[in-house]
Amino acid sequence: MTAATLIGIIVVALAIIAVGFWYATARRQRTEALHDQYGAEYDRTVAEAHSRRAAEAELVQRQERVERLDIRPLTAEQRELFSQQWHDVQEAFVDNPGRAVTTADGLVAQVMRERGYPVTDFEQRASDLSVHHASFVQNYRAARDVAQRHRQGSATTEELRRAMVHYREMFEDLLQADETITDRPVSRVVEREVPLAGDRLREGAADRTQRPPIAPPRSDREA
Repeated sequence: MTAATLIGIIVVALAIIAVGFWYATARRQRTEALHDQYGAEYDRTVAEAHSRRAAEAELVQRQERVERLDIRPLTAEQRELFSQQWHDVQEAFVDNPGRAVTTADGLVAQVMRERGYPVTDFEQRASDLSVHHASFVQNYRAARDVAQRHRQGSATTEELRRAMVHYREMFEDLLQADETITDRPVSRVVEREVPLAGDRLREGAADRTQRPPIAPPRSDREA
């Protein structure tokens, strides 16, 4: 083997090593970027796919699909109208939690429709939302599950309350003016902003006990 041949083999070997290193680095960087963007949705997609490469390809396709949609912000008038509708839904939770959760599910879909998202299929809806609202998609899926179990009569009132919290998170994020990847915090506990009927009764009882006693009327003799 001549010196020139040996040098050629070494150069080719180094080139192969360099390409392999570049490919591994690029793959790692893409994995990190996708995980940062999708969070728990990344882990869920990987768990459901037959390989990490297939899962990452699916997530990239989601982003490409959403970029082709005509996603638009709501007008100030639309945001005000939807906010009032949500207030009414949350108030209705006191008397009928199940109906309120069902209405909340429909209201989120209505906001999506106004913004330009297709809403015919829930799984596609959640996949599209995960591109810019990944922080809330996991809880959104959980809320939808509760809404479906309510229709079957198997959801508890506390689960319905939690679903309302999750729906509100997604609803409020969709109302934002800019369609950017959000970094708003996600509620992991059941908040107390969705009251139950018992809460109202206890509040009323507390108000009555805190009122000062009414003095009896003075008689003419005491005057």
